[in-house]
Amino acid sequence: MAPTLPPPLHAELLRLIAPCGLHCGGCLAFDGGAIRNHARALRELLGPNFSTYAKRMEAMDPVLCHYQDFSGLLDFLSLGPCKGCRDGGCLMGNCGARACALSRQVDFCGLCPDFPCANPALPEGLLERWRRNGELLREHGPAAFLELIRSSPRYP
Repeated sequence: MAPTLPPPLHAELLRLIAPCGLHCGGCLAFDGGAIRNHARALRELLGPNFSTYAKRMEAMDPVLCHYQDFSGLLDFLSLGPCKGCRDGGCLMGNCGARACALSRQVDFCGLCPDFPCANPALPEGLLERWRRNGELLREHGPAAFLELIRSSPRYP
């Protein structure tokens, strides 16, 4: 059984880790996540007029002719519209892990007594990661699990 965590740490773990074990905090759509924050910082460093400079510098480096496309992607990454799975913002759409965890009164699938269950109600592409993350959550506890996944690529 995982040790009892202080309320602020527990709330932060719930904000950053979805019930299925995905690292919401590392998602490109997560509000306040590293990708959003870095994209905003880069946008700020480039400033509002960089497209003019990029156009002028295309002759020096032709890659800058793609700046408008990059700028659009940077704008998208800067949005971070998702507050996380627990706030109903899951991008997976047909995922049932949140509802199942709520009904079973567990914070994470890996801490459920029936994990791994026969029907996790997840999209096919997430089943292996769900099982691996759940095992890690169970073995290390939520706080140590977060430290493990923070240092791993979100999109392996």
